[in-house]
Amino acid sequence: MRDVMGMNGLNALLSLATLESYMEDFPQDDLARQFDFAYIAAMSEALENMYGTRGGRGMALRIGRASFSQGMKAFGAFAGMTTPSFKALPIDQQVQLGTQVLVNVFNNFSDQDTSLEDKGDFFTIEIANSPFIWGRTTDRPACHALVGIIQEAMRWSSVGHEFHIQEIACRATGSEQCVFKVNKHPIGQG
Repeated sequence: MRDVMGMNGLNALLSLATLESYMEDFPQDDLARQFDFAYIAAMSEALENMYGTRGGRGMALRIGRASFSQGMKAFGAFAGMTTPSFKALPIDQQVQLGTQVLVNVFNNFSDQDTSLEDKGDFFTIEIANSPFIWGRTTDRPACHALVGIIQEAMRWSSVGHEFHIQEIACRATGSEQCVFKVNKHPIGQG
């Protein structure tokens, strides 16, 4: 967030989210599950309050993409996606592996209960407990940072292709879980 928003923007966001204690002391950069989902949801809501609905969505997408590219791509099998043998796979196999690895990372390294379903022309990634809307109620899907994370994961796993990702259901709107539709074909190729 600091890299996308700048330090002043991040401090303003933390203040708006009533998380001032993190202005001087960021959470540890480790895999301990000690940063409450409620804090992530508060920051997500503060983004929308700071920038408006559309601006907050755009900022959250950028933050999600940056979060993946600056940290998540180092997890397990994502790191292996730079090898020549992976790059030589057909794009449909790259996409399938990329979505499965992302789901595995969420399940193994966070409290996001996540599953993947193949729906023919697209996948759905289903998350039972998204941290971005934890305890929130909204009138439209609001897990924009997760969309950004998925976008960047698909770009990374497909060696640079962009994919249409859409949150089609959200717990904040009353759905049972958050559901993300991941097109199997890159934008402009199917």
